[in-house]
Amino acid sequence: MARQLWALTLLGLVGTGAGLRPGKLDFFRSETELNHLVVDNASGVVYLGAVNALYQLSADLRLEQQAATGPALDHKKCTPPIEASQCHEAVLTDNVNQLLLLDPPGARLVECGSLFKGICALRSLANISTRLFYEDGSGEKSFVASNDESVATVGLVSATDADGERVLFVGKGNGPHDNGVIVSTRLLDRAHGREAFEAYTDHATYKAGYLSINTQQFVAAFEDSRYVFFLFNQQDKHPPQNRTLLARMCKHDPSYYSYLEMDLQCLDPGDAQPFSTCLAASVASSGAGRVLYAVFSRDVRRGGGPRAGLCLFPLKEVHAKMQAIRDACYTGTREAGRDVFYKPFHGEIQCDGHWQGASESFLCGSEHLPYPLGSREGLTASAVLQRGGLNLTAVTVTTENNHTIAFLGTSDGQVLKVYLAPNGSSVEYGSILVERNKRVKQDLVLSADLASLYAMTHDKVFRLPVQECLSYAACAECLSSQDPYCGWCVVEGRCTRRAKCPRAEESGHWLWSREESCVAVTGAQPQNMSRRARGKVQLTVSPLPALGKDDELLCLFGDSPPHSAGVEGDTVTCDSPSSIPGTPPGQDHVAVNIQLLFKQGSVFLTSHLYPFYDCQKAMNLAENLPCISCASNRWTCQWDLRYHECREASPSPEDGIVPAHMEDSCPQFLNPVPLVIPMNHETDVTFQGKNLDTDMTFQGKNLDTVKGPSLKVGSDLIEFEATVKSTQNPGTFIFRTPKLSHDGNETLPLHLFVKSYDKNIDSKLRVTLYNCSFGRSDCSLCLAADPAYKCVWCGGQGRCVYEALCSNATSECPPPVITRIQPETGPLGGGIRVTILGSNLGVRADDVKRVTVAGQDCTFEPGRYSVSTRIVCAVKAAEAPSTGGVEVDISGKLGHSPPNVQFTYQQPEPLGVEPRQGPQAGGTTLTIRGTHLDTGSEEDVRVTLSGVPCQVTQFGAQLQCVTGPQAALGELPLEVHYGGSHVPSPGVTFTYRENPVLLSFQPLRSFVSGGRSINVTGQGFSLIQRFAMVVIAEPLQSWQPRREAGPLRPVTIVGTEYEFHNDSRVVFLSPAVPEEPEAYNLTVLIQMDGHRALLRTEAGAFEYVADPTFENFTGGVRKQVNKLIHAEGTNLNKAMTLHEAKAFVGAECCVMKTLTETDLYCEPPEVQPPPKRRQKRDTAHNLPEFIVKFGSREWVLGRVEYDTRVSDVPLGLILPLVMVPMVVIIAVSIYCYWRKSQQAEREYEKIKSQLEGLEESVRDRCKKEFTDLMIEMEDQTSDVHEAGIPVLDYKTYTDRVFFLPSKDGDKDVMITGKLDIPESRRPVVEQALYQFSNLLNSKSFLINFIHTLENQREFSARAKVYFASLLTVALHGKLEYYTDIMRTLFLELMEQYVVAKNPKLMLRRSETVVERMLSNWMSICLYQYLKDSAGEPLYKLFKAIKHQVEKGPVDAVQKKAKYTLNDTGLLGDDVEYAPLTVSVIVQDEGVDAIPVKVLNCDTISQVKEKIIDQVYRTQPCSRWPKADSVVLEWRPGSTAQILSDLDLTSQREGRWKRINTLMHYNVRDGATLILSKVGVSQQPEDSQQDLPGERHALLEEENRVWHLVRPTEEVEEGKCKRGSVKEKERTKAITEIYLTRLLSVKGTLQQFVDNFFQSVLAPEFAVPPAVKYFFDFLDEQAEKHDIKDEDTIHIWKTNSLPLRFWVNILKNPHFIFDVHVHEVVDASLSVIAQTFMDACTRTEHKLSRDSPSNKLLYAKEISTYKKMVEDYYKGIRQMVQVSDQDMNTHLAEISRAHTDSLNTLVALHQLYQYTQKYYDEIISALEEDPAAQKMQLAFRLQQIAAALENKVTDL
Repeated sequence: MARQLWALTLLGLVGTGAGLRPGKLDFFRSETELNHLVVDNASGVVYLGAVNALYQLSADLRLEQQAATGPALDHKKCTPPIEASQCHEAVLTDNVNQLLLLDPPGARLVECGSLFKGICALRSLANISTRLFYEDGSGEKSFVASNDESVATVGLVSATDADGERVLFVGKGNGPHDNGVIVSTRLLDRAHGREAFEAYTDHATYKAGYLSINTQQFVAAFEDSRYVFFLFNQQDKHPPQNRTLLARMCKHDPSYYSYLEMDLQCLDPGDAQPFSTCLAASVASSGAGRVLYAVFSRDVRRGGGPRAGLCLFPLKEVHAKMQAIRDACYTGTREAGRDVFYKPFHGEIQCDGHWQGASESFLCGSEHLPYPLGSREGLTASAVLQRGGLNLTAVTVTTENNHTIAFLGTSDGQVLKVYLAPNGSSVEYGSILVERNKRVKQDLVLSADLASLYAMTHDKVFRLPVQECLSYAACAECLSSQDPYCGWCVVEGRCTRRAKCPRAEESGHWLWSREESCVAVTGAQPQNMSRRARGKVQLTVSPLPALGKDDELLCLFGDSPPHSAGVEGDTVTCDSPSSIPGTPPGQDHVAVNIQLLFKQGSVFLTSHLYPFYDCQKAMNLAENLPCISCASNRWTCQWDLRYHECREASPSPEDGIVPAHMEDSCPQFLNPVPLVIPMNHETDVTFQGKNLDTDMTFQGKNLDTVKGPSLKVGSDLIEFEATVKSTQNPGTFIFRTPKLSHDGNETLPLHLFVKSYDKNIDSKLRVTLYNCSFGRSDCSLCLAADPAYKCVWCGGQGRCVYEALCSNATSECPPPVITRIQPETGPLGGGIRVTILGSNLGVRADDVKRVTVAGQDCTFEPGRYSVSTRIVCAVKAAEAPSTGGVEVDISGKLGHSPPNVQFTYQQPEPLGVEPRQGPQAGGTTLTIRGTHLDTGSEEDVRVTLSGVPCQVTQFGAQLQCVTGPQAALGELPLEVHYGGSHVPSPGVTFTYRENPVLLSFQPLRSFVSGGRSINVTGQGFSLIQRFAMVVIAEPLQSWQPRREAGPLRPVTIVGTEYEFHNDSRVVFLSPAVPEEPEAYNLTVLIQMDGHRALLRTEAGAFEYVADPTFENFTGGVRKQVNKLIHAEGTNLNKAMTLHEAKAFVGAECCVMKTLTETDLYCEPPEVQPPPKRRQKRDTAHNLPEFIVKFGSREWVLGRVEYDTRVSDVPLGLILPLVMVPMVVIIAVSIYCYWRKSQQAEREYEKIKSQLEGLEESVRDRCKKEFTDLMIEMEDQTSDVHEAGIPVLDYKTYTDRVFFLPSKDGDKDVMITGKLDIPESRRPVVEQALYQFSNLLNSKSFLINFIHTLENQREFSARAKVYFASLLTVALHGKLEYYTDIMRTLFLELMEQYVVAKNPKLMLRRSETVVERMLSNWMSICLYQYLKDSAGEPLYKLFKAIKHQVEKGPVDAVQKKAKYTLNDTGLLGDDVEYAPLTVSVIVQDEGVDAIPVKVLNCDTISQVKEKIIDQVYRTQPCSRWPKADSVVLEWRPGSTAQILSDLDLTSQREGRWKRINTLMHYNVRDGATLILSKVGVSQQPEDSQQDLPGERHALLEEENRVWHLVRPTEEVEEGKCKRGSVKEKERTKAITEIYLTRLLSVKGTLQQFVDNFFQSVLAPEFAVPPAVKYFFDFLDEQAEKHDIKDEDTIHIWKTNSLPLRFWVNILKNPHFIFDVHVHEVVDASLSVIAQTFMDACTRTEHKLSRDSPSNKLLYAKEISTYKKMVEDYYKGIRQMVQVSDQDMNTHLAEISRAHTDSLNTLVALHQLYQYTQKYYDEIISALEEDPAAQKMQLAFRLQQIAAALENKVTDL
């Protein structure tokens, strides 16, 4: 262990960092799983509790001390101290840390582990390796924590009051091997004679009721003022639900009077449904006081994936609600509180009857007030934060500057940072990735200085900064982080916490990230400045921090040196810079940065971009518009007409200037005419001038007087320039274009420039150049051109040109030309569109006058017409198939299609469709075959199924379409339409079937890279043509703000790789999904044609998890020195199994051996394989790669180098030299041992061999019989599920167990409950009996009473049994008292047997009252166990035996059966029989005929019983009619015959008469029988003698009736008695021929017998508390009397439970079930009961040939059953002890539940009969007993006797 810890220490030191470095977290790694973490707020030291270890770390997670806590020898069932000799099951067991708490006043650490029943230790805080207290020998009183690792334990160390003792408050669930304590208060120091960790007082614990129906999982413990709280989840079973409960009690409450629990509910605002389970909680102070913060999760079984929420519960509201609950309970009515209040851990509570104000007067409860108190009403809160796709696993809350911040751990390894606003809202402002895909554990703890957060994953603890303010370099980053810890410290120019900013309290010096804005320049005066000007700039700054007298600001303007700024109010004045950067190309200004700095430290305050404009650049921004571009910009630029330049505006405008923003005053040219210019033709263009009278000159010449070549017009795009001429109209100009051409388009827009002496004048001349020939290939197209283009069709040139370029233009076009049509075929019904293509098909739609197709009119559709080239029309119907041409009339000119362009009318005919069936949801692709299906075009075809379209996807000789969803199932006709007409398709149908059903899938998850085989099973898959696995990924909103790579987008992934196996199985390959599955809500579906099914079952929805990570080989190479290759990583088996994973060494497979979460082992090839070819060039050493493949993804971890060393000695030589001698020696030893063993056990083996031979001979029969039986039992089981196991109610059960064996049987007065008391006497008698009941509750009286009766010689054994049963009923209301009496009498009885030195004989018989009391006590305490657990296997065993017996002949007279376990009840003859199935009609009940299986050899009474059994099988047996009370009638034809056991037709042989059977009446298979009530009038006259009464008389007449086997004649019997011994042997041998039937029946029933024995003798089942309690009592008494003989204790236990209770129930199933047990069934049950008795004895049974068949039958199984009994007794001994308190609680529950139903008054009356009979003896005994004298018991009895005088005669 020391070596392990040193290695662990090194690991820890490797993982520990030196400080909180950005991007790298400090962490400590443990070798084992971490469980708990606490921090000492005084020293900052961190303490960790882990599996088998404790760690003491510094605040920065450096290891200081450690201590080993395990593993150690232990077993959950054993009580410490553990000794191997006493606890044989003990093995090395890990110690899981269950509790880790600090006690700073005592400078000690409390730690509890799962070892040794959860005992605890105290350790020094200074050095945890120093153990201050540890004791493992104190027994149960020192068991604190749960010894079950899965059961949580929480605790709190505090003082009971201000000066009180330090105590430990503990809450834990009740594990299967725990002591049942749920809540307890423990001492931490020795006090009041108690050691540390013992209960504070005897009452300072709460235990769960034994076999409690609820289980608790504790979450947290905390204190508030005088109270301590426990938060836990409780799984209720009735009704099944999970509740979150908050329990409170006073710290100084040694009796737990103040315990109160109530529900807490956290609602999900999304659907107003409550979260189901609380996972973590934290208490912190906020502005509203102390608040409980709890994270809840939703039950994943509800579907929708994991979801979690955070809820707040102010403790002020908690206290108020709890006070209201106490008031409501104390002062309310019992009825009103019955559904609200309960008694925790026990049941109901009595709430009413207390005075107002009791809760305020007794804040910590009181003994006279109801306690403990539970309420189903509590507090409900709505979650302030919700997260989907993951669980919140931890929470801690703190405050910063009165702001509340929560840190939440998640199931995927993150810590979320959440700001909780005062208005109740929350904002998630950040997260820290702790360890990917590793659950953050519940202990999330702040450091002592509150600057760090400690978070635990599986084996690591991390130190996380609560804030990273300093990482934000700029104010904008700081404030955009929204971190409530952070703000911008203005004077220091950095992001800090408020406490770290020196002048934070001054106005504007610390800007909080969540409310403030950064210091910014909000305005400037002037707003801009010319780059050629100089001056001052006044900046308005907000918020400007308050400046002191020592504060000075500097201006840093561009590249100029800094200078002092002037500050006045919120205005800062700076000088303009001395140098300004150049203006960028294409812009008219440059922005220069102004920075404001604090002079001290040159700390940046704010900055502003100030624009400097350049007017000279402004004139060039718009093409061909210099003046307008200058005057229209946002600066103050003006246009100088004289110098043709743009300059800064002057204060006093001059002449020849266009002022700023007066661009309409600029000289300009505009309005060209024409706007369109033809290509290849010189065109005159006129345009106008504006503002030309302005005084401006160019080179000294006035523009208005310039003529001739002074102005030029042109374009740079097609490079031309023309001279402008003046016209007669002033201001109007003209120029002629050259012949321009451009072949790229029909038109070309041009923006023309105007220049004068090479200076651009503003020009708005925009014209369009066009080409008539472009795209106008025929006359019609030409004439259809825009009239403005003046295009004409030039006949001589045969093309479209500008009108001026053609001398012989024509206005009429040639006749139309048809080149082709689409389609070329159509249906006879017409209705399809035909498209006619050609040329000269008209200039406009009105030109088309008429169209005919194949001689039929075709309706023209103008909307689809295209000028000159296309006509579309709808053909009309034709009477017969035909072919013809197309003719069009275009304005009187006819056009005909050429011979090769013809249209054919034909009739399509669908003949069949494949497939013939598909799912109701549609999506099936149908292939329709037939003739002429390619008629028309695809758009003309329409396919429907009962009006639902089938979308056509392929058109041709065969049609394909995809079906749509159909509302109803069934066969539907397929309808095909061409155009508007329906095409007949007789006999072509398609059948819609039910959609496929998805039942299950495996595995349940996949890695995001996909490629995993998902085996989907269901029904109806063969209907489907195409499958797909579809994943819909919807981004979670909470992830959007935290992504740096941009927002996530919804995406749908369709995986089409699958393999179809059969109708019920398809295997998919999971598709790859986005890498961050936790950032999406992933919905996975299976697409089956048109049907989509969610990939979700009761086991959960399919989910994706992040890909695993692998660690590359160190150095890239792994030396292969052993037989396995080891690869390490994380989450390796999260979505992968050993059989699916693949690994390769080079190109060869590496056989997988082990796959865990972090490790992969595989066995490589023996010989080093070559590397893969594709990577061969990557290595100089030519080593093979090691590749891991999970699904679709591969990881190359490095290369593998084989160890090439060769062994010196060949393996072929080593093996023979070593192995051969070893084999010889072993063989000789085995042979010798075998010979010796054979001689010793030869006789036993011989018998055993014979039995096994018999078993082998009937093995096949057993298999067949068992198969038939199981099939039949399935029907029986279904009946059981339908009607339930017919368990008797408690009263009937106790009546039958206690009183049915009495002499009066079911007529006993205790069963009938009738007391014949006159009404006038009844009050007096009842009052006297109640007084007698009180007298029986006196222990002195009852003990004397019992002793006196047992001393009377005439008080027989039967009377003792009856008396004990009466006493049990009379005292049933106080079973605790009854148990105490039984213990007292047992101690006396045991003393007698010990003194007589014959203790083994105790409990052998029921010779004393106490022994019968024990039988009754066991019967009472085991009723619920019998009902819940053992009853079902016992009932199934009974039904199996009954079925097995009844499937063969049963002799109604001799009570023998062919199939039985009892050799004396075996039918020793072969009886011919045949099974029949008859239909039974029950008269007057109106039910259908019921099939019943019978045998043709059955008597009529047996048939009646089988019919009644089948007809009334769902009703209790007690309600069935008797066989004698019904009549069975057979109607083979028109006549009816009543069937009877004996009638005039009965077969006679001498004086013998055979009972009638179905064979006698010749009733055949399938016959119909009528069952009716007995009625004489119903029967024919000749069968009047067949009444039931006469039948019995005949049966009793000299007993001369027989059924299957006639008894031997008396004379023959006499002869047989005088026969020889040899004859007897022959008779026996003949009988034993049939013994194989016993073996067959035994083999058939074996499984049912085993199941019953297992349910009774399996300690892993819940052992009833009474059994554990009484067995411990016997062990305790044996130890007290120094009885060390295990046989004696074994006999006691056997006689007290198995033989006293189980054998009785096994032999008498009707004691517990409402059934009738036939004698033949009873015989078989007796054999099993005898086997059970044999199994419970330690005596070895020597078998021989003369042993009874029943003994031989189960000889093979007896040893197994004996071992079960031994293990059962041993398991009970090792269970947690049932205390007197637990037992009394359990007994009180039984009393409360059942006493009212018993005949208690009758039992008291019967008991008084014994008092009256032995009155004098009882009085004498009472008068001689001092204790009785003191209590005047004799006098009280005399009073009762006087009150009951003449009672017997009265009754």
